Amino acid sequence: MSAAPITILNPTAPMPSAEASKPWQLDSLQGKVVGFVDNAKPNFNHLVDALSEVLVSRYGVAKVVKTRKPSASVPADKQALATIVSEADLVITGSGD
Repeated sequence: MSAAPITILNPTAPMPSAEASKPWQLDSLQGKVVGFVDNAKPNFNHLVDALSEVLVSRYGVAKVVKTRKPSASVPADKQALATIVSEADLVITGSGD
């Protein structure tokens, strides 16, 4: 009695090229607009409010824009995302609890 052959699959993705993995960064936050996408989990809004104050007072951020998902379990509204992306130099998404 011989064993049936076993196929082993490797689920790992190929490594990105060095250029693709190079992080994008801003030279400074001074005068920039920072956007936040709130995923509607408890307490994220409090974190964003406190972080917004620090970004403006300490790092010279010109403006903070925010959008909130209706629920953590659904994707963000495409129009809301398009709006925040068009306004902000940097967008941060987050989670709370």
